[in-house]
Amino acid sequence: MLRVARPTDNIDALLHFYRDGMGFELLSRFEAHNGFDGIILGGSGAPYHLEFTRAHSHTAGRAPTKDNLLVFYLPDETAYGQARDRMEAVGYTPVKSFNPWWDAEGVTFEDPDGYRVVFYNDSWKR
Repeated sequence: MLRVARPTDNIDALLHFYRDGMGFELLSRFEAHNGFDGIILGGSGAPYHLEFTRAHSHTAGRAPTKDNLLVFYLPDETAYGQARDRMEAVGYTPVKSFNPWWDAEGVTFEDPDGYRVVFYNDSWKR
């Protein structure tokens, strides 16, 4: 199991992006746990989940660059199209990737904190 965890100032906005746009399930939500609020999201049966936390006495800020990515390889054309369409249906517009490699066969979306998610319509080749 892999957990990717990062701080945020925008828990509710990230919930909308990753649950409603990405299609992840809300696995857990906590408030005032040792000074932190947070959400944990994941895919059904996926070996990973994402955790976003807000410290009551800390400002997280935005992504340091436009090349901070989570990349999801979606080789099936239908699954790729559904992922892209779901994001657009809830109000997210694709952005041009910092690295043009990802635009060749993929689409990039920026979350409310400035971090980016790429849906790449190919499989990992290595």
